[in-house]
Amino acid sequence: MASPDMRTPWLSSAVESFGGSFKIHIKEEEEETVETVEFFEDPSSPAYNPHNIPNPPPAPGKIRSKATNPRQLSNSDCVPNEAKDTWDKLFKEGYGADVHIITDDGSFIPAHYALLSVASPVLGNFLQQSKVKNGIRCIKIPGVPRDAVSAFIRFLYSACYDEGDMKKFVLHLLVLSHAYSVPLLKRVCISHLEQGWLNLENVIDVLQLARNCDAPRLTLFCIRMIVRNFKNISSTEGWKVMRQANPVLEQELLEFVVEADSRKQDRLKKIEEKKVYLQLHEAMEALVHICRDGCRTIGPRDKVLKASQAACSFPACKGLETLVRHFSSCKIRVPGGCVHCKRMWQLLELHSRICDEPDYCKVPLCRHFKVKMLQQTKKDAAKWKVLVSKVNAAKNAVSLFSSRRADL
Repeated sequence: MASPDMRTPWLSSAVESFGGSFKIHIKEEEEETVETVEFFEDPSSPAYNPHNIPNPPPAPGKIRSKATNPRQLSNSDCVPNEAKDTWDKLFKEGYGADVHIITDDGSFIPAHYALLSVASPVLGNFLQQSKVKNGIRCIKIPGVPRDAVSAFIRFLYSACYDEGDMKKFVLHLLVLSHAYSVPLLKRVCISHLEQGWLNLENVIDVLQLARNCDAPRLTLFCIRMIVRNFKNISSTEGWKVMRQANPVLEQELLEFVVEADSRKQDRLKKIEEKKVYLQLHEAMEALVHICRDGCRTIGPRDKVLKASQAACSFPACKGLETLVRHFSSCKIRVPGGCVHCKRMWQLLELHSRICDEPDYCKVPLCRHFKVKMLQQTKKDAAKWKVLVSKVNAAKNAVSLFSSRRADL
């Protein structure tokens, strides 16, 4: 069956008629939700003086929300820079510090118990369980370079960071933000990685950290990059290490690559099928054109043909003209005997199944195939029905595209 035509003129005209019949004005007063009470003063009263009435305050400006672009994270919030500088100075000078954070190189970073407890509940729990010696609590953050720990603690104080430190230690900071429950720092790290810091060399390491740090969006970014650049990434050192340490992850990635390749093949196959159905649609139009109007040197008997006339606008007309000439002069001509004649028989039958006016149609054998359809098996009829629906779908797609291009 032919797919329904998406162009419905009655609907568009109804919409235009509706829009033209009603004229709606939206008043600003109707948007007010606060009820107002009007006070009237007696003009004869001595307290009434129109010159004493103050001017109304200016209208408030537009309030720009920071949620306009949720992916864009800035280094500064609505907190004034002076306040951030103060907290940054407190971190760098360590004035009144009552915590020492010991790093892998044996050095320590001074900090403040109250601030760390508020900024990170996990750190606060560790500090609460630590022993106090000479008024100082000591905890150790192992497995991370000292500069990365320093950048992490600084962020807890002022939410500030150096771009160079962030780029150098972004993976360490991602792990620390997840381990010590600092959501803002985690979002900053993920945003930087998604916006250009991912590359072919570090994508495997980032993928493993993203899976362990509960970052599903970043995980999806990494998988897409691996699928698109699998050949180059599979030869990196990170892939080789991952293959030995985590073969399950390697198997999952290979399955993603195979699935993506299958989808690509299916997509290309559908594109080729659409091309075939479009060619069949063009062949049907050219066949009707040749049998009804004639085209240069070939056409119906009652038409005067001129070889000197301009070429027609049907793209399939030239190829179909050659096929018709062969069909008219072939000595075999039986279905199944000649490949070219068999193709011509199929085109004639397809036209007969699409044609809505067999009594007036000038295409040869149109009514013959209409009668033949009544004698076919259900299996053959179902196959032809699917083919006709695909050709009609291609026809509707072409007409819809042409109408949109004409509107532009």
